[in-house]
Amino acid sequence: MSERLDVRKTYKLVINGAFVRSESGRSYEVRHAAGDFWANVAQGSRKDLRDAVRAARAAQAAWWKATAYNRGQVLFRLAEMAEARRDELAAHVAAAEGVDAPSAASSVARGIDRIVWYAGWTDKVAQVLGGANPVAGPFFNFSLPVPSGVIGVLAPQDSSFEGFVDTVLAPLATGNAVVAVTSERRPTPALLLAEMSVTSDLPAGVLNVVSGLTGELGPTLASHEDVDGIDLEGAGEHHDELAASAADSIKRVRRASAGDYAESSTSRLRSFVETSTVWHTIGR
Repeated sequence: MSERLDVRKTYKLVINGAFVRSESGRSYEVRHAAGDFWANVAQGSRKDLRDAVRAARAAQAAWWKATAYNRGQVLFRLAEMAEARRDELAAHVAAAEGVDAPSAASSVARGIDRIVWYAGWTDKVAQVLGGANPVAGPFFNFSLPVPSGVIGVLAPQDSSFEGFVDTVLAPLATGNAVVAVTSERRPTPALLLAEMSVTSDLPAGVLNVVSGLTGELGPTLASHEDVDGIDLEGAGEHHDELAASAADSIKRVRRASAGDYAESSTSRLRSFVETSTVWHTIGR
């Protein structure tokens, strides 16, 4: 029996619920933390990013109109799928970050727990971030959190799975659609989770994930006028430049934060919501 060759996978972009190669035809090598070849990954272009924003805009309204309970169930389904592929995810985290197997497994477990955490918040955000306001008159006045819309994410460069989960799941939980650029050198854990999202119940276009060069894709995402907010966690040396670019189109900007990505607070949930005030007369 002749020796067979391995089928080497080229990791694709995830745009509008489909696995696509870059329209430019480019790909680039991702290396193990030790320096050995690990995978070929599609190198997204500015046009790929614009296609992803278009898909996110088309999908966002229906995602927000779904009940909060339903959104929570959909995100919990993503956690179920990640749980079933924990070993594969851990192998990718170990390769990407150069950590040992137990550390990688712990990182993946924490990331999956965070997906469950955000899933649980979907039907609680309104109670925590909203409220009834006192008014002088025969009226009810309510403040309600509503999503900003389409959120761009530059995922953390070092935390290949946990950091990606936190930056992406928070805006999804509050009803936004997301266009995420993966870590440039450590993209495969994020791309694996994106693959799972396609075969989960998450509607096409709600989560779009593009791998490539942060310096090339970041300016397009920051300046795009149909992006309503941007998380600059993984912007690195481009941080200030991209924040200034985002200001031209009056985006919400979440700047990079120090410390552990898996912060047990609502700060990320608050980052990309607006406050809608509703008045209603009191019946007599």
